[in-house]
Amino acid sequence: MLINSAGVSPSQAPVEAILKVDLYGTAVLLEEVGKVIGNGGVGVTISSQSGHRMPALTPEEDRLLATTPAEELLSLDILQPEHIRDTLHAYQMAKRCNVKRVMAEAVKWGERGARINSISPGIVVTPLALDELNGPRGDFYRNMFAKCPAGRPGTADEIANVAELLMSDCGSFITGADFLIDGGATASYFYGPLSPER
Repeated sequence: MLINSAGVSPSQAPVEAILKVDLYGTAVLLEEVGKVIGNGGVGVTISSQSGHRMPALTPEEDRLLATTPAEELLSLDILQPEHIRDTLHAYQMAKRCNVKRVMAEAVKWGERGARINSISPGIVVTPLALDELNGPRGDFYRNMFAKCPAGRPGTADEIANVAELLMSDCGSFITGADFLIDGGATASYFYGPLSPER
């Protein structure tokens, strides 16, 4: 089972919509599927590299994002408008929440004999990515491709290859994990030419 939580991008929607679709929507899906998943079941959710780019949250903030019941998530203090800087920050928080919830759900799913993991892709060549490349953030994305170790965007097949591993018997010992697949863009952001300090 693939649970796609890619949602809406920071250039597509306001803060409230991003949090409702990308954060709350994914939390509800994970909770509800977790109630019915059977023994031997496997889930993979699609998150984003963006959740890896924001500063670390406190252990308590991570725990709240991971374990707060979905219906109460949007009431958390850290998700209130005064704490969300802009649409990018909302998207990053949503994707961080997705990864943390997958970790917490893996414990519950394990009680049912099932597994759940997440994949955090970078920019992948899709119709949405092409819209972004031709939009106001196009130069930003082209710069990111040029300065990441892979030197290019990813393909849907490359993401599918990891999903196939996670859903197959070859990945039977993997649960509660997140796989960052971004051609090294996040590595370059922290330690290379994409660093904001450069």
